Amino acid sequence: MSDAADRPASVIPDRLRNGWTDALLRWEAILVVLLVAVFVGNALATPWFLDIYNLADATYNFSEKAIIALPMALLILVREIDLSVGAIVALAALCIGYAAEAGLGAPGLVLVGLAVGLGCGVVNGALVTRVGVPSLVVTIGTMSLFRGIAQVSLGDQALTSFPPAFTALGQSYLINPPPLPLSFVLFVLLALLFGTFLHFTATGRRLFAIGANPVAAQFSGVRVARLRFRLFALSGLLSGLAAALLVARFGVVRPNIALGWELDVITVVIFGGVSIAGGVGSIPGVALAALVLGFATFGLTLLNVPGIVITVMLGLLLIVSIAAPIVLKSVFGAR
Repeated sequence: MSDAADRPASVIPDRLRNGWTDALLRWEAILVVLLVAVFVGNALATPWFLDIYNLADATYNFSEKAIIALPMALLILVREIDLSVGAIVALAALCIGYAAEAGLGAPGLVLVGLAVGLGCGVVNGALVTRVGVPSLVVTIGTMSLFRGIAQVSLGDQALTSFPPAFTALGQSYLINPPPLPLSFVLFVLLALLFGTFLHFTATGRRLFAIGANPVAAQFSGVRVARLRFRLFALSGLLSGLAAALLVARFGVVRPNIALGWELDVITVVIFGGVSIAGGVGSIPGVALAALVLGFATFGLTLLNVPGIVITVMLGLLLIVSIAAPIVLKSVFGAR
């Protein structure tokens, strides 16, 4: 039997695909079904779920993480990882807070966040691609470094002085009606941009080639190190953007801001169908995963489910969702 039958649908050539069966088994289709199930289940469980303003406010809780998940997906696609994204958010937020106290306006504060995030990403990329240290080791180290700087600088204090024009970016709707927060609009636009880049450009195909076999890609003329460096820089840049949006939403900077975000972001990426081994994945899958997890968590919160129970349920959802395509593929493949 051909090995192609055992490969994920996203990497099987078109000539081997099987019409509606293949469409059913694609991971993105399964995520769409899960998203519909989340909406239907929560709508039946609580009348408040489908309120348009409640749904808009729910996007605040996952949009910043979803923005970071986009470059993280590209990094994991090429067999790298960035565990420092939460710490980059904390360091960028710290610098935004100090810049606000110095009197910088809203545009300047956003630029500070972007610049700090980009600088952190460049450090990670240089250590991985120039020095040759594995990304897992590098980003564990920089995670401790960046988070440590934020904690030492603030201690048990908080920064709360921000101009109204800046906090309005995170606390008001960009469009109303329908109510659309800026963070969610940016996530949608970035998802479209990343999806176009990855799936419809030559550079996107090179990223898949690197993930499938980096040595072969290198000998084929792909500049593997350069692309990986740029992906780390991009991860830092969007982490800085997420920091600006998060600080604008909360109006306060504490040393524990974005604590544990790296695991949440990686969960979104893996749940979205990006293989941890590299070479397989899609941006639509990641975007759908962010929506499924985000609205599922929101619905459980409306039902007053404790946070630890939500964590357990989402873990089970992740396991079941990973197992589902394997089971379905074996069932249909046996016919």
